Amino acid sequence: MTIRDTINRWISQKEREREEGLALEVMDFLGIANLENKYLSGQPYGIQKLVEIARALICQPKMILMDEPAAGMNDQETLEIGNIISEIRDVLGITVLVVEHDMNLVMSISDQICVLDSGKILAQGKPDEVKNHPDVIKVFLGDEADA
Repeated sequence: MTIRDTINRWISQKEREREEGLALEVMDFLGIANLENKYLSGQPYGIQKLVEIARALICQPKMILMDEPAAGMNDQETLEIGNIISEIRDVLGITVLVVEHDMNLVMSISDQICVLDSGKILAQGKPDEVKNHPDVIKVFLGDEADA
């Protein structure tokens, strides 16, 4: 199945004619329009992730939940996925809820953060507030007494 077929699969048959251009718009937005006729299998992991995001965007949601969007990615790919998440929020106006362990990514893309530890809220607020919260520092960096 090509990348375009994979994305179009999420458009209902009834809407297909009206929305056919949407797939190309979404692929263009994500920088993968040049790959529309390539087969998805065998594509690099980062491209496969972008196709997953395209499948979500094709539905024109008000909110997207991303679970570990940077998992398995190198530093450059993580930076790129962070930029895409920010563009989805800023350009498309879609709320993006991200569950992620990469705190650098979380800090760079978030306007609000909620840090959990064993199912309990440790801290909640703007990135600077959370980053400097004593409980977050203790859990993520360890107690100074441990050093």
